[in-house]
Amino acid sequence: MFAIVDCDNCYVSCERVFRPDLNGQPVVVLSNNDGCVVARSNEAKQMGIKAGTPYFQLKELFPGKKIHVFSSNYELYGEITERVMSLVRKASPQFFRYSIDEGFCDLHGMEHLDLKQWGEDLATLIRRATAMPVSIGIAPTKTLAKMGSHFAKKYPGYRHCCFIKTDEQREKALALYPVDEVWGIGRRYTTRLQAVGVHTAADFAHLSRTWVRQTFNIVAERTWRELNGEDCVPLEDMSKKQTICTSRSFPGMVSDLQTLRTSVSNFAARCAEKLRRQHSVAQIVSVFLDTNHFRNDLPQYWNMAEVRFPTATNNTQQIVEAAYRCTEQIFRQGYQYKKAGCIVMGICNENEVQTSFLDYNPQQREKLSRLDEALDNINRLFGSETIVLGSQQYTAPNGKGKANVFKDSIKHDFRSPCYTTRWCDIPEAM
Repeated sequence: MFAIVDCDNCYVSCERVFRPDLNGQPVVVLSNNDGCVVARSNEAKQMGIKAGTPYFQLKELFPGKKIHVFSSNYELYGEITERVMSLVRKASPQFFRYSIDEGFCDLHGMEHLDLKQWGEDLATLIRRATAMPVSIGIAPTKTLAKMGSHFAKKYPGYRHCCFIKTDEQREKALALYPVDEVWGIGRRYTTRLQAVGVHTAADFAHLSRTWVRQTFNIVAERTWRELNGEDCVPLEDMSKKQTICTSRSFPGMVSDLQTLRTSVSNFAARCAEKLRRQHSVAQIVSVFLDTNHFRNDLPQYWNMAEVRFPTATNNTQQIVEAAYRCTEQIFRQGYQYKKAGCIVMGICNENEVQTSFLDYNPQQREKLSRLDEALDNINRLFGSETIVLGSQQYTAPNGKGKANVFKDSIKHDFRSPCYTTRWCDIPEAM
């Protein structure tokens, strides 16, 4: 059996930990630079606030409504969710964190216990210890467990834990679950599936396995097998991201190439750091640029370019240099850019790299690896971005020298205090 523990409305719930007065009220959390809504409380969802709604439209769409707005505070969210996951680690034999608000548990060896009661007790413990609400799904496969967590979140009668144990329960759950919400299907295949009459997870599970494999790919076939009760998603692979994206909307409009290249260099460096953190390498680096589509008075433009490495890498210099080239390739003069981002793809384990005879230089790779290790150690000890590449630095306002002001350029007018990580933000009891 497997379990997934998922924090309910994670960002909103983290804000409510130190603001219990917000319980029962509509609350939203905005994306970087206070651009659009990325998290909503249940009350905000019931009002009709959609994910992705631009912040400036909230007053226009919901006049007279009191909506509590927060800027993203990832420092706070990361620390609180780590407290949640530490409790889950202690309660399960084997734990793999999947994202900031989700973690999978391997419950093999616990079959003799009442797992439904175990899940309810764990949810109660987490709520008491951290004030965070969670939903838990338990099932023979990870895909079914994820489905169960959605039912636990939607229906209070499950008491925060849905256990899909028997085939009868599995079939009933599949029939009630929309196919576009199935983990591993989503929007990619939904349109094609609905065109052939597949609207629920049960419809998909009842298709021919051969047809699924031939029509889609091995990933879709694996989802089909999981829905039919066969565990086949490697748990070890789930703690590693298969695609890493770092992107951001700019506080204002950007029209010059140098500022764009500097921003993209920062994004690329962060992607490289994330790759090393999970001991992975990437084969492809991609960069995109986008204008502000809410400004109908301005010309619109979007483009993307990618560079493929002969040998997969996680070296900051190589990834930043590739992102640099992509930016220069797709930049067009005369546009006001609002957003840019860097994506690394083709990710695999750093110990499973397929090298190329054309560029393989073991001495150079070892040198770059030692340099990255030194850079990571210094930034870990003295703070993020203590040492950066020259291409990551912005020109100082006085024009003299360089200054890395990337963090300070982020707009967060509604950011809450970092209650648990900064001495100056520790709450005071009155």
